[in-house]
Amino acid sequence: MDLATMVLLGLGMAMDAFAVSVSNGLAHRGRPLPCALACGTAFGLAQAAMPLLGFFAGYTFSGYIHRFDHWVALALLALLGGRMVWEARGEEIEPLSRPRRLTGRLLLGQAVATSIDALALGVSLSCIGANIWQAAAIIGGCTFLCCFVGVYLGHRFGCLLGRWAQVVGGWLLVGIGVKIFLEHTLGR
Repeated sequence: MDLATMVLLGLGMAMDAFAVSVSNGLAHRGRPLPCALACGTAFGLAQAAMPLLGFFAGYTFSGYIHRFDHWVALALLALLGGRMVWEARGEEIEPLSRPRRLTGRLLLGQAVATSIDALALGVSLSCIGANIWQAAAIIGGCTFLCCFVGVYLGHRFGCLLGRWAQVVGGWLLVGIGVKIFLEHTLGR
């Protein structure tokens, strides 16, 4: 997988966490820097760790699924992306009536919840033999940056961005799944 595709994959995977970070920025009162650093770090680490777990689980079984691995990658990425687009229908980020305190427990729960999809992505990456260390670093880095910016944007413009970020991220994942499938099917 080339670098540009990995960056697009990282951006696509970061969109759920970005949407949550926008919400956190919207709800956070006070200076946004500590919240932005906390969100970026927590979400970035979770999004980097989960593909590693999925990759090594998928790698364990890759000998059994080699003949249809591109179908697995297409199905998983299409399902993940499609679900992101479906969940974004009618979803709006609304201002909270009172500020919410961003606790470590809340942030950990958000980070794990938004990175579960990355576990399935790791399985897909093992099917195509991608460089998982590079992919995890790019996904984690993209997520950190998106979440850091997301808190600031939420702090400023909250209600405008959340749903659309998730839709774009979903379509990116579907497109990457189709690209992987076509490359394997056409023998590139």
